[in-house]
Amino acid sequence: MPERPDPTPAPDAATWGKRTRSPEEERFLAGPRTRGFEFLRAARIFAECIYGFRRLHRVGPAVTVFGSARLDTDSPYYALARDVGRRIAALDLAVMTGGGPGIMEAANRGAKEVGGTSVGCNIKLPREQRPNRYLDRWVEFRYFFVRKLMLVKYSYAFVVFPGGFGTLDEVFETATLIQTGKIRHFR
Repeated sequence: MPERPDPTPAPDAATWGKRTRSPEEERFLAGPRTRGFEFLRAARIFAECIYGFRRLHRVGPAVTVFGSARLDTDSPYYALARDVGRRIAALDLAVMTGGGPGIMEAANRGAKEVGGTSVGCNIKLPREQRPNRYLDRWVEFRYFFVRKLMLVKYSYAFVVFPGGFGTLDEVFETATLIQTGKIRHFR
């Protein structure tokens, strides 16, 4: 699978994860804070959930497509995801992705090409992730777990393409919810 090389060098064990952390993330990961601080953080998380629920309430039944953000348009997986997006939209289902480039863009693009609904649940990152141009509607989230909640809440099915740790995280969380019966009608 040809992937675009990451322009930044791989971090060593001492710097793993630090290259993308914001000051807010540093505070979040620093451990317990005052009750007032934790209350305000919980209120921000709650507000982000409500915002997502309101923005996505009328997208209709959707199929979420998970996959790499780093695949180029000449990848065979990009072509396949684009075709899958078309086929999902032809069934009158919305195509929902993480809203970024690569596989996500391909699935959204396929849906748009046949007049289907194309939805993205984007994540705010210090670098890389921007909403792709094939989205009818998108929501930007600060917290990954809120984004995953939205990707699962509005989906009737899931399609998985090759990807990295983010894709694995989304897929295993979804599989765990299916396996434990937290989301129904999946086997």
